[in-house]
Amino acid sequence: MAEYQRFALLDSGTALARSAADALRERYDWVEPEAADLIIAIGGDGYMLQVLHNMLDANRILPVFGMNRGTVGFLLNEFRLDALFERVARARTFTVNPLTTQIVTAGGQRHVLPAINELSLLRETRQTAKIEIEFNGRSMLHELVCDGVIVATPAGSTAYNLSANGPILPLDSAMLAITPISPFRPRRWRGAIVPDRTAITLNVRESGKRPVSAVADQREVRDIRSVSISLDRNRPLTLLFDPEHALDERIAAEQFAS
Repeated sequence: MAEYQRFALLDSGTALARSAADALRERYDWVEPEAADLIIAIGGDGYMLQVLHNMLDANRILPVFGMNRGTVGFLLNEFRLDALFERVARARTFTVNPLTTQIVTAGGQRHVLPAINELSLLRETRQTAKIEIEFNGRSMLHELVCDGVIVATPAGSTAYNLSANGPILPLDSAMLAITPISPFRPRRWRGAIVPDRTAITLNVRESGKRPVSAVADQREVRDIRSVSISLDRNRPLTLLFDPEHALDERIAAEQFAS
């Protein structure tokens, strides 16, 4: 446990997470997040994403050992009170690189948001969206008529991407998944898998008539014109998992889930 000496405890604020955090506070010594070298996060997958985004926003990134007191808990470990420090000392570490998304609205406003799981474009009205897809400045699909499109990282490939029938990507695949949501034209296009060094641009056609929003994990920007997406290799995120519940094994197991 030499690598991590000062632990901070965060919880999602739900009754279940707060009760678990209170029990942990009684058993172990904690420091404030500003003085910590590791975060213990108690909650669900959504809260884990929130913790990671908060660190990206503050530009102070610490390793995170999460324990599930939410619903699915894909990004978290099982909650247990006992032997917490020993679990952290034995944990396997996994590095996840977020996406950087540069969003331009129809009015010319610019937003730069990280996305750990995925960037999604979603139609805002009954009108289908029309989206052009570019790789490295080259137009690969001139017009995708659809409800939306997802660009997913390996860590996020088992989330919204999978529910939209996208592929599951191994954590070490160095690939990104581009998955259409309810594609109408071209009818047979089911998406693409590209190297994570690819610069992806999504251009919204007829944005005035067919408004589209961009959602970077949990953050939404409405009425967009384009989104440029690339992998951020300068701000890796470190997640810790019990050896028997490692993230790469969970992602692999999802390929065989019924």
